[in-house]
Amino acid sequence: MRIQCCIHGKNFCSLPPLTPITLPSAKEIHLWYVIPNEVKDESLMNKYMEILSPCEIEKVLSFQRDDLRKSALLARALVRTTIARYQINSSVTPKSVKFKNNVHGKPEVDWPRSYNWEPPPLRFNISHTSSLIACGVTINSPIGVDVEEKQRTTKHNILTLARRYFSEHELKVLTAIRDPYIQHQEFIKLWTLKEAYVKALGKGFSGAPFKTFTIRLGSVIRESFHQSQNSSAEACEIVVDSLDNAKDLISNWQFMLLELAGSHYAAICTEKDIKMKGDWDNPMKLTVWKTIPFVEDRFVSGTEAVLTICGLR
Repeated sequence: MRIQCCIHGKNFCSLPPLTPITLPSAKEIHLWYVIPNEVKDESLMNKYMEILSPCEIEKVLSFQRDDLRKSALLARALVRTTIARYQINSSVTPKSVKFKNNVHGKPEVDWPRSYNWEPPPLRFNISHTSSLIACGVTINSPIGVDVEEKQRTTKHNILTLARRYFSEHELKVLTAIRDPYIQHQEFIKLWTLKEAYVKALGKGFSGAPFKTFTIRLGSVIRESFHQSQNSSAEACEIVVDSLDNAKDLISNWQFMLLELAGSHYAAICTEKDIKMKGDWDNPMKLTVWKTIPFVEDRFVSGTEAVLTICGLR
């Protein structure tokens, strides 16, 4: 697919309005995802280019491979259109959204300041593969999202990678799984959860190396995420043990592990809102949309496109 750059910021096509969405509640997570293979219209891709900043355009065009350019473009377009749906200030459009990085480099929305408008306390995080891109949104609470293909391949042996990156407990759990396929799936799920946690912390991989914490089940029923015929998502709780930092223990974080679009695992990690401590025992609500920005939004919560494996607590 040929992606062209807008010249001198000129818009060649008018952009249709986005469907406005109410901000999620304090106990709610919104997840939006797009499947790149379903976006094939060159004119639509060029519309996405129109809403990007000059730096984002330069970044997209720097990729040599078409699939990488497309993935980068869709990721930025998804973030901008998702955020623009929630704003309550009509002057904010997908193109006008600005970003800033925190001290660790995690992107945040840099809302315009006005004496008569209070920016929404919106938090977001994005994750993408070549085959699926997802953006999670919360209010007040930091969020981390990671998606991985279920059939993702690795260059090295699973246990070799686990010894390098995972904790002793996680390695023990994987080693005990004799079926190579199930072991591979459990590895991907663990990796996805650990990525989501690191992204929620907002410190980057160097600030929270995988070996410094353990993801485990809070259930006495089993030690892996593999679902037997007699098990259920409600019986499973995901917890994290920080090995070197007590303030990052499970009391502050909650997780959800999903199967998304039948082809990917998606992990979501959010920080519990201290203002709602008395309500922590009630699970978070997850609302999911499949989208092609400016074209179609499909509510897919409760369908086969979104299957809960574990969480949220």
